[in-house]
Amino acid sequence: MNRPLTDRRDGRTIHAYEPRAVPWLSVVFGYGPMLPFLAGGALVWLLRGEAGAAIFTLTLLWGCAILLFLSGVRRGVSFRTEGGARVSQIVTMLGLFFLGFSALVAFALGFVVAALGLLIVGYVAIAVLDPIAARRGEAPLFFERLRPFQMPLAVLGLAALLAYRLLA
Repeated sequence: MNRPLTDRRDGRTIHAYEPRAVPWLSVVFGYGPMLPFLAGGALVWLLRGEAGAAIFTLTLLWGCAILLFLSGVRRGVSFRTEGGARVSQIVTMLGLFFLGFSALVAFALGFVVAALGLLIVGYVAIAVLDPIAARRGEAPLFFERLRPFQMPLAVLGLAALLAYRLLA
């Protein structure tokens, strides 16, 4: 029987297999959280009024929450990077956190367009940077296949909110 880890006094050695295919749980928990972006982006245009305003707010706050969560994902992945966390992982995590938190603050202060812009930048950054990180061993291999299709869904929903805010 193979042991997946070896404990020693000075640390632990971990042997792990990482598939290139996107695991089914990552499909569920990757695309599932994108559905509120799409639903929110569509519903603000359909409902309008108070209901539309509530959906708008909830979708924007959802965007902040998910971006902040994804910054934590990047930090968590860095804990298991061979040789320890890399500067690029920490910079990416801090950048995503800054964008998510700044969007939350901007929204709270009434700068809705700025908040949406910050969120869109954050999700586009993930779509671009995570595949690169996957190829460099700084993120799971399947991020290379997942993120370019997952993140545009968030961007689409947020762009619908931005268009609604600017045009309606």
